[in-house]
Amino acid sequence: MSAESELERLRALNRALAAEKAQLEKENARIEKQAAELRTEHVRVVTLKDGLEAQLKAILLELAELKRQLFGEKTEKLTPEEESQLAEVAADLQEQAQRDPPASDGILADEAEEKEAPRRKPRRRHPLPEHLERQKVVLEPADLPPCAQCGRPPVRIGEETSEELEYEPARLVVRQTVRPKYACRCGCCGVTIADLPPRLLPQSKLGVGLAVHLLLSRFDDHVAYYTLERIFQERHGVSIPRQQMVQWVAHIAFLLQPLYRLMFEEMKKSGYLQVDETPVKILDPEVKGKCARGYLWFYAVPGGDVYLDFQNTRGRKAPHAQLANFVGTIQTDAYEVYDSLKKIISNLVRIGCAAHSRRKFHRALKDGDRRAIWFIGQFRQLYRIERETKELTPENRHQIRQQRAAPIWELIRQKARELQPHLLPQSSLGKAVSYFINEYQALIGYLQSGDFQIDNNLVENSIRVPAVGRRRWLFIGHPDAGWRSAVIYSLIVSCRRRGINPQEYLTDVLQRLPAINITQIGELLPARWKPKPASVG
Repeated sequence: MSAESELERLRALNRALAAEKAQLEKENARIEKQAAELRTEHVRVVTLKDGLEAQLKAILLELAELKRQLFGEKTEKLTPEEESQLAEVAADLQEQAQRDPPASDGILADEAEEKEAPRRKPRRRHPLPEHLERQKVVLEPADLPPCAQCGRPPVRIGEETSEELEYEPARLVVRQTVRPKYACRCGCCGVTIADLPPRLLPQSKLGVGLAVHLLLSRFDDHVAYYTLERIFQERHGVSIPRQQMVQWVAHIAFLLQPLYRLMFEEMKKSGYLQVDETPVKILDPEVKGKCARGYLWFYAVPGGDVYLDFQNTRGRKAPHAQLANFVGTIQTDAYEVYDSLKKIISNLVRIGCAAHSRRKFHRALKDGDRRAIWFIGQFRQLYRIERETKELTPENRHQIRQQRAAPIWELIRQKARELQPHLLPQSSLGKAVSYFINEYQALIGYLQSGDFQIDNNLVENSIRVPAVGRRRWLFIGHPDAGWRSAVIYSLIVSCRRRGINPQEYLTDVLQRLPAINITQIGELLPARWKPKPASVG
């Protein structure tokens, strides 16, 4: 083979190798591109997997919380299992005690205090109240034979009395008001007759006693109208259609409305209101096939009156209508509507609720995160300060809070900030810590005055009354009827807060309202009401 042919063969081989190299480089570029795409897809899948796992965990935690709300205990106290968790982390608490003695010592002292609490004394039977009517039934022996020794009959030397509590069913009566007419036989002087006293509802057969019974049965005992209709028919033989009862309640609520509005104006003068809201179902004709949702907004003065306002919205429009001319402080949860009110209402200050924050740490502990125990211990110390200063003057309470409570709040904030970067945002503890940090300035707002409460629990307790009712009567009725429930609930709950018997209050108020002057209506406010002295004779 000649050199030229060999050179040509080598050149051809070189070209083949170059072509193959180019092909391999092209294939390599394709493989690298595919590998990059696979790596990107892998990152996306891993991210999606982590997100789905976090979402699944959040859903499972939410499901567990809903099960606890439906079937579990309704208290925030630690269960025996959680108490055992406290024992398990005793070493951790001791380690924290060296770094922060007051905080951990407070937890251990609190636990010791609970363990050393004395046992409850056994319950004793209480005598029946003296004010109840006594009906005596005397039982004489069937036979009193004479003495076998002297032959004389026995004499009474004493008696034994036993008591049992009896119940006489309520009954309906027809009260007739008879007004004799007088006139001279000559017919020249006309007819003289007594004036008819003002009636609760003119041209109506509704008496005050029945009216009070309807109000308390519906709004205090939470009995549905159709149930009341059945009771009247079966037990008393009287037919009172529920439509008639609804009309009566509407008229009574209209009579009570000026008293209800005046009560709220007096409440706003205090400059401090606790505010909350709760949903209720309504029957809206425009919503077909299901119940619509309305809201009862609660405004309360701690230890004083409670004002309910029915609205069909949970937006800012509802509280703004009531607080537009209010100057002072409102205490609420972290619902964003309350903060937005400060932008449109001047001189309005909002403070937060420690119970809402504490509740989230309890939830984290129930979900198994023992790091929440430390935070719960700090809240216990804060609430212990409130218990110890409950009977003090606002000035002394304010001073003690500044000395003892303010440093604890700052300590909790430091701990929360240190822990937050290491928590998943959607975890129970992550949510609790985020809520605390975001709401911190509002949470410490109560430190500004000894008159402020540490939490919103007092107004939340007021929500229990309609909350129990909505489980029984299911819905509140037509949207236009919501204000009636708000009026009556406001007066009943305010009476209970002040230790006033709602039956005595409503009976007296409904007797006096038809004849009272509008300038005297302030005398009927729960804060000023005094029962009429019992008539003698």
